[in-house]
Amino acid sequence: MKLGVTHYPPLSFRALSMWLGLPALWLVLRVQGVPFAVARSGWRELGALTFFNMLVWHVLAILAVQALSSGRAAILGYTMPIFSALLGAALFGERIHWRQAVGVAAAALGVVLLLWHEIGAMAGRPWAVLAMLVAAAAWAYGTQRMRRTRLPEPTLALVFWMTLATAIVMTVVAALRESSQWHAPDATAWAAIVYNALLIFAFAQPVWLWLARTLPPIASTLSVMMIPVLGVISGAWWLGETLHWQDWTAVALIMVAIASVLLPQRRSA
Repeated sequence: MKLGVTHYPPLSFRALSMWLGLPALWLVLRVQGVPFAVARSGWRELGALTFFNMLVWHVLAILAVQALSSGRAAILGYTMPIFSALLGAALFGERIHWRQAVGVAAAALGVVLLLWHEIGAMAGRPWAVLAMLVAAAAWAYGTQRMRRTRLPEPTLALVFWMTLATAIVMTVVAALRESSQWHAPDATAWAAIVYNALLIFAFAQPVWLWLARTLPPIASTLSVMMIPVLGVISGAWWLGETLHWQDWTAVALIMVAIASVLLPQRRSA
């Protein structure tokens, strides 16, 4: 994402990625024989799922990542599991068991440690920090709704229409805000666009939304906490950034968070 928005206007970059990912997603549905139809009675629910799971997240995240380093943006974006646990308890009456509470606390502490050396740099970009946190909170609420949706249609069909609707809206917004900056993408921009089209919109996002609909919200959200860890490690690898003891401690804490929900619990006799 950071490479893409460095070489091309951010909203246009995201919209292009979606439009190129849609044919691949369409092909997957056709090969698997998944029906595309969504009953008219479900359009309103589909619209809400699209708004919270995709539209708010993709618009705010892509604008924020232009102003922040990729590592900081990833860390802030993946505060989502913390928001998900709090929203689940406050709005949906979810009980947080002790293992889940340990996982959420470990993830929160891990995020704080990953941000330890970034606080000063982020202070100069308060709007980007706020945008990323709002995006994370919206995504968390969308995950809770995705788990509870009563739409009978297959998840892949829902993902296709959610991606199409988001691509249309982002194209309109990009045309209004960025049309004066449009130019032919260079090789780096094309590489980032194709990567996002095929690996994000045609693969990772459908898999994620399937997990969000299948697993309990805390399990699905904490299971993605390796992403900010990979963001920090790849930043050190590619950009030569130094990793400190806080970073390695955060990695251990996030592993604890993931284990807290993914390891099977003992069953009573």
